[in-house]
Amino acid sequence: MNRFSLAERVAVVTGGAGGLGAAIASGFAEAGATVVIADLALEACETVAAKIVESGGNAIGYALDVTVDDAVDTAFADIARQFGRVDISVNSAGIARRAPALEHTRADWDQVMAINTTGVFLSCRAAARQMMKNGGGSIVNMASIMGLSGGGLYPNISYQTSKGAVVNMTRSLALEWAADGIRVNAIAPTWVRTDFIKAIVNNPDLLTRVERMIPLGRLAEPDDIVGAALFLAGPASAMVTGHILAVDGGFLAQ
Repeated sequence: MNRFSLAERVAVVTGGAGGLGAAIASGFAEAGATVVIADLALEACETVAAKIVESGGNAIGYALDVTVDDAVDTAFADIARQFGRVDISVNSAGIARRAPALEHTRADWDQVMAINTTGVFLSCRAAARQMMKNGGGSIVNMASIMGLSGGGLYPNISYQTSKGAVVNMTRSLALEWAADGIRVNAIAPTWVRTDFIKAIVNNPDLLTRVERMIPLGRLAEPDDIVGAALFLAGPASAMVTGHILAVDGGFLAQ
């Protein structure tokens, strides 16, 4: 089980105040990592960190807007100074603005791309700068099945475009930083039962259509994604980089 241990590692999880980010942060802490939960609202970050500490883990909250270059660079530098290193970075911050393409506003498009794509790049870059000082690390980006599929159940053009960009960004950075000992991978989840898809869960007809599209016949739960993140972050995946790991109940196999 040492292959899945994150003992003595420092992990930064952006978008860690809720949903998948919070679940991954908790899973990493259980595996022994010191976890920095980075998100827009400090209070929400600290709430997640407090729950981890109450359970015997090590975690702190950190307010961060992933779309601001200087803020991201400063955050990763601060974390490295405080804990001595950054070993793992999970880029989970993301939003969706679901609307037909002809009705999708430029403002919504720009916001989705700024957080889901540019924010991931800025976080990857800042993490890599710190990881290079200590011989490498592991970056795990949150892509989506919609980054590898056109979807079709409902219009979601900016989200699908942003996640497609994350898929190829992951591959590109994996090649660029391999010689520096930095592995870059991504997870492509199916629909996961979190507040992020509340509108879908609260629409019985659409929920039924979604579940019928998943061969295993159900939505994923946050914990279904944690195992994949643990694998990609730790030593068990030492020879894995540039990989997009679908956790999708068979959706992409169709």
